[in-house]
Amino acid sequence: MSIGIVGLGYVGLPLAVTFAEAGQHVIGVDVDPAKVESLRNGNSHIEDIPDDALRAVDGRIQFTTRLVELHEVDAILVCVPTPLNTNREPDLGPLLGATRSLAGVIKAGQVVILESTTYPGTTRENLVPLLEESGLVAGRDFNLAFSPERVDPGNERFNIRNTPKVVGGLTAECTQRAVDVYELICEQVVPVSKPEVAELSKLLENIFRSVNIALVNELAILCDRMDIDVWEVIDAAATKPFGFMRFEPGPGMGGHCLPVDPFYLTWKAREYDMSTEFIELAGKVNQHMPYYCLEKIERALNDAGKPVKDSKVLVFGVAYKAGVGDMRESPALKIMRLVRERGGDVSYHDPFVPELPVYGLTHVEDAVKAAAGCDLAVIVTAHPGVDHAEIVRTAPVTLDLRGVTRRLEDARALQL
Repeated sequence: MSIGIVGLGYVGLPLAVTFAEAGQHVIGVDVDPAKVESLRNGNSHIEDIPDDALRAVDGRIQFTTRLVELHEVDAILVCVPTPLNTNREPDLGPLLGATRSLAGVIKAGQVVILESTTYPGTTRENLVPLLEESGLVAGRDFNLAFSPERVDPGNERFNIRNTPKVVGGLTAECTQRAVDVYELICEQVVPVSKPEVAELSKLLENIFRSVNIALVNELAILCDRMDIDVWEVIDAAATKPFGFMRFEPGPGMGGHCLPVDPFYLTWKAREYDMSTEFIELAGKVNQHMPYYCLEKIERALNDAGKPVKDSKVLVFGVAYKAGVGDMRESPALKIMRLVRERGGDVSYHDPFVPELPVYGLTHVEDAVKAAAGCDLAVIVTAHPGVDHAEIVRTAPVTLDLRGVTRRLEDARALQL
């Protein structure tokens, strides 16, 4: 089977490589000429896809900026960004633009599958009329389905192959055609009745995490005021073998999904005269966490007899999650900006992020030496391979926003 992939980012490139590894011919399309040229040279921009993996499938993947190359493929998978605009409303611009272009490319018999996360109804209400500008009818002349991406950067246990794939098509035949595509690479494919079910299932997965993270973050703030160790509370609750799932507090949510996806549903819900207050409240709590972390930084420095202004604050981990260099929506960026606005001298150590051009900073190589020279070390993201215990022993004071040093029982390690 021949597969076309539109968008070669965190979702599209791993899909392209996985299909190629399964022996399929793949054509990957991206609007960025520099990215396409780099991929042609065997250089991956995605951490989960090493250069060796990309080069191993050389000859089975064709990279191009031309959508017209997809005219002869059997299946087209759309994996373009679906961000929020400045008003935190869905921005379907990239998706609708790609879809309009596809209308001049698709032919009868193809299956088109949307993977980009979006609100329920997008496939039917937006993609169908745009694709039918081709003169073909969705569900009759070509097949259309939605299958939400479930990419988790840096996850070594779950990948495209062993993560169940949800698929919902416009018709039963559309669903089956999409199932046939994913069965080439996925161990389990889960068909559902229609695209709207698949679209909402992805939002539910991430809203579930968002709400529970907000709950435990709010509890962390309350525990701080009540002088109760929130980590001990969570450890105790987690001993219950049923009815409880462990979530841990932190400096806020990052990545493309969790800070973005809930707002897709809250926006769509307004069409139905409904305010999703529970979901929106969770978003507000999580967006507030960097400000609470700033308060903790101010208190830690104040207790050491120092103002924020001119104090040397060394941040450990600026990526949004451990083990990757992904900076999308990272709470570390907001925390660093807030400290800088108050006159703090900010530096950072992150072996996964060599530089932060937006702040004019580069990664501090010698973490221990830097810790010895700072006024406050702040663990924002706990990367593997970083000796956080040594940081606590070296820095005058360490504020741990991830709880990785709580068992040291060292008075110099302050917890969230």
